[in-house]
Amino acid sequence: MARNLAFLLLIHSILLGISAADWNILNQKKGKYGLQITLKNYCESWRMNVELHNIRDFDIVPEECVEYIGKYMGSTQYKVDSERTVDESTVYLSTSCSLKKDGSDAWIFDIDDTLLSTVPYYKKNGFGGIKLNLTSLEEWMKHGKAPALEHSLRLFNQLKGLGVQIILVSSRRECLRSATIDNLVDVGYHGWTSLILRGTDDENKDIQKYKADVRKQLISKGYRIWGILGDQYSSIEGLPTAKRTFKLPNPLYYVA
Repeated sequence: MARNLAFLLLIHSILLGISAADWNILNQKKGKYGLQITLKNYCESWRMNVELHNIRDFDIVPEECVEYIGKYMGSTQYKVDSERTVDESTVYLSTSCSLKKDGSDAWIFDIDDTLLSTVPYYKKNGFGGIKLNLTSLEEWMKHGKAPALEHSLRLFNQLKGLGVQIILVSSRRECLRSATIDNLVDVGYHGWTSLILRGTDDENKDIQKYKADVRKQLISKGYRIWGILGDQYSSIEGLPTAKRTFKLPNPLYYVA
């Protein structure tokens, strides 16, 4: 009897596992509360919850949402969402920043999908629906062909005009320094104070700790970090932080 019960429980567990693994919005007609769910509704909700930081640590975009995310990244809506983030940064600068203009006012920028767009790479590599091949991405970066994000370039130049020290802190590895500098300059970024990339001592740290450690070092040197602009929460979370942080939209990937 006990053996039969154990066997039935095993079969039940397997069936539940298969059911969960096979779940797909395309097979669902109604949501939990009887609401009619379309693929667009579901994928927009997934994207929104990525931005709200409710969905974390995902390796790939859900298969059923890859096309939707690809369209979003090339859409006017993505540009408007990015522009609004930068506009809020500008409002903050003009209303809440009492810049000392003594050489210690600073602003931190991430690079990938903050200053430079990796969308051309992801367009050819599954729009986040394929697990990232870091070697392939770095080879693409070495060509230095990433386009500028225009709204970020506008903020970059505004800060430079105000005399704010611009510090670029990226999870790119040190071996990409030359290609990164060439790419940035080619698309219009120049005049930053410092470009900080991951050295060999940083490669075993998670990105959030690495970037928090960089901020700690900058503050110890006397910098007042008024703001951070990045596309990942790992660029803006952790202590010490800036007086304000601003996150650009990016549902393509998650960097912890």
